[in-house]
Amino acid sequence: MKKLQLITNIEESYDELRYKTSWPTKKQVVKSAIIVLIASAIIALIILLMDQIVDRFMHLLYSFQ
Repeated sequence: MKKLQLITNIEESYDELRYKTSWPTKKQVVKSAIIVLIASAIIALIILLMDQIVDRFMHLLYSFQ
């Protein structure tokens, strides 16, 4: 009984992915990927800058001891 339910669920999922889902075009995927890469680079630079500021502050703080 459970095996039949599993097969039914898989078939329904396949049908939904095949016939009811709208997939993006290659152009849309490339555009989205470029946006994600640029955003990731910007966030990485912000984190690097924050890390450098905290590092210099901590070195300054501990140099007084």
